[in-house]
Amino acid sequence: MDHTFDLVIVGAGGGGLMAALEALRTNPQTSVAVISKVYPTRSHTSAAQGGVNAALANKDKDDTVELHVFDTIKGGDYLADQDAVEYLCSQAPLVVRELENLGAPFSRFPDGTIAQRPFGGTVKDRCCYCADKTGHTLLHTLFEQCLRRGVKFFNEYFLLSLEHDDGECQGVVAINMRSSAIEAFSARTVILATGGHAKMYWNRSSNAAGNTGDGQAAAFRSGISLKDMEFIQFHPTGLRKSGLLVTEAARGEGGYLLNRHGERFMARYAPQKMELGPRDLVARSMETEILEGNGFTSAAGSYLELDLRHLGAGTIKKKLPQIRELSMNFEGIDPIEEPIPVRPTAHYSMGGIDVNMAQTALCGIYAIGECACVSVHGANRLGGNSLLDILVFGKLAGREAALEAPRRASRPVSPHALKNAAAEIKSYISHKRYERYGIMREEMGKAMADNAGIYRTEVKLRQAVEDISTLRDRFRHIRLFDTGTVYNTNLFQILELKNMLDLALCVSMTSLERQESRGAHYRDDFPRRNDNAWHKHSLCTQSSDGDVKLCSTAVTMGKYGLEARSY
Repeated sequence: MDHTFDLVIVGAGGGGLMAALEALRTNPQTSVAVISKVYPTRSHTSAAQGGVNAALANKDKDDTVELHVFDTIKGGDYLADQDAVEYLCSQAPLVVRELENLGAPFSRFPDGTIAQRPFGGTVKDRCCYCADKTGHTLLHTLFEQCLRRGVKFFNEYFLLSLEHDDGECQGVVAINMRSSAIEAFSARTVILATGGHAKMYWNRSSNAAGNTGDGQAAAFRSGISLKDMEFIQFHPTGLRKSGLLVTEAARGEGGYLLNRHGERFMARYAPQKMELGPRDLVARSMETEILEGNGFTSAAGSYLELDLRHLGAGTIKKKLPQIRELSMNFEGIDPIEEPIPVRPTAHYSMGGIDVNMAQTALCGIYAIGECACVSVHGANRLGGNSLLDILVFGKLAGREAALEAPRRASRPVSPHALKNAAAEIKSYISHKRYERYGIMREEMGKAMADNAGIYRTEVKLRQAVEDISTLRDRFRHIRLFDTGTVYNTNLFQILELKNMLDLALCVSMTSLERQESRGAHYRDDFPRRNDNAWHKHSLCTQSSDGDVKLCSTAVTMGKYGLEARSY
């Protein structure tokens, strides 16, 4: 089956929906399809709890866009491209007002203005929020608007490949998860908005099960470079047992981090910002406390405590209701009465598809949000800038794609692409194959968590590269045991594993290559930032034989020069 559209968007999170909405506002005649692995309101944007940054100056009257720019550049350890950061922060007040006008139910100050709370690594309180369910509410707001404007949704479709003809966009190939039918989506323009890839860390990840880097892997195999893949952010506060996120807003509202001695230990690591230091610093500080024996012990592993009790029941119920619910459901504790057991959890991918603002190296193909690397987050993302990223660049990509589509000739997806996809899937069924998904998935997660986590060394990273390379070789023998055609989860797990293994190798190799510590990438054997040798973006491309090739490109600087980063 072949579908034809002017614009195909892969991913129905906040970025994809914002792009679809803006495309139709730019040119109402544009035919727009959104392909999604899950129903749109189940996209991972719904898990974004804390808020979206914008210099509205509702709380701190002297806040400015320029302060937001500097906080973002400093927070990213000076690896962010400054022109992109300036665009992001200058658009922030506009896009938040736009969401407000579309009906997003932001929390309010008594004077009726949008409420703003403090977040880590910032000098002003600029994080706009909807209690602790900001992503959920923005996602629903955008979905309603897309339905109103007639966006065509293809829910429960899995991306298989990105297709182009000599660098010119043709569209994508996807599999219908309900029927296992392989279908072509021919398009003049394509926007990838498929989210991050931190689920490769498995049981120490806040990511949804579907965050397996499908868009990044498809782009990588189509010849597009991946940028800054070594930078994986570990969020300081994941629930002890599950890794589910406890929003930074809990600390923004005044929550304390405590070790087993009852000490607010962040006073030793970030005396000025305390619990509201940047995420990479707070996560490393917590991991250090645990490694030095200052954590609590349990059957689920060592942990620290996040104490909200002093905030009072009223504040917790009003501003952190979801955190209370998650704590009660997954840890069996009520944060009104007891501290929450937490430890760092793999959370966000600063690296992704190499783009110039939103445009990839292939004509007519764009990438936005966590699957892309603009780079506005540099080596470490500030809390509250993730939702902003998907809104600002989703809007930009949607507008650009809608303007570009009429100028492009239609280049249908080749029938060979469908045949190749079908042949690959059929090959998994062979009785000569013997590797099982579950075993390989566990081994990959352990290899990444043990060797490419918060603290890294050459020995560990070489082990990660070796382990992941071996798993990629073993993948050639993986077997599909379920031969059904209706919601074949075994098939989709295998396809996801293939994607994650390619990306895990990129993460491991670039981490080994970067011999310095910067932002979320911390090398015990190279503990200092080395601007002379490593102030540059890393790039990964796939060679014709499937190997990963590494190179680099310059960071775009601006008015802010390199400085020491302290909090």
